[in-house]
Amino acid sequence: MITNSDFVRRLRFHAVALLVSAVCAAPANAQPKTTPPAPQCDASKFHLILDVGHTPEIPGAISARGDTEYNFNLRLANVIKHKLEEAGFVRTTLLLGTGEAIPSLVRRVSQANAMSADLLLSIHHDSVPQVFKSKWNYEGKDLEYSDRFKGHSIFVSKDNVNYQRSLAFAQLLGGRLKARGMQYTPHYTESFMGSRRRMLLDAENGVYRFDQLVILRTPQTPAVLLEAASIVNRDEELLMGKEEHQLQIAGAVTEAVDKFCAQNMTRTAKATTPR
Repeated sequence: MITNSDFVRRLRFHAVALLVSAVCAAPANAQPKTTPPAPQCDASKFHLILDVGHTPEIPGAISARGDTEYNFNLRLANVIKHKLEEAGFVRTTLLLGTGEAIPSLVRRVSQANAMSADLLLSIHHDSVPQVFKSKWNYEGKDLEYSDRFKGHSIFVSKDNVNYQRSLAFAQLLGGRLKARGMQYTPHYTESFMGSRRRMLLDAENGVYRFDQLVILRTPQTPAVLLEAASIVNRDEELLMGKEEHQLQIAGAVTEAVDKFCAQNMTRTAKATTPR
């Protein structure tokens, strides 16, 4: 007769035997599996070009209170550059143009291509078609505004030789702006935009397609254009004049650049790994 205690002892014996058998059967050189560390960005080696949209002579849009888009672009680009440098992206270059619009664009793209940079980000501020503008008087000056639209927008060109990487950075940037509570403007998809109507590539992150734009199409590096806000919108114009908001945008750009840099290093490592 097998007692309960005998039965328990036999179970324990068989369990120990199975455990010893499993250990002995394992390869002697077996090592526990480890997850490789996530790639890190070497910020000191990453070369970013910040293109300041327009020129002092052809300054782009005029804001609701009479300032030029070029001035807004230059101020924001400088804040972004400083933030990037604080994060270790010391090879950030500010690209400035002078003179007429098209010759300036051609020169800036030529300069950018000569630098062999890792990424180009063009900084702009938006306006709206003339039909949507209203007149008002500000400090004795007759000016135009439109409070109908607000928000940022991001553009890439499918004709860029690095289109997929351009799109990847644009999506990263849109995501970081969204995480800070900023919303993109959806009106570029509407038929009333006429020739300014654009295809929305990413409805989550506010990325549009703009194939013909020189600063996006012709660089030999990934290229993205950011319209940071509508400066003909009176509230957004004031918001873009606040350093706190400029720093929020700069922080979003810096985080997106850091992530893009890490992805770029992963891509390079895979390309150079012997098979």
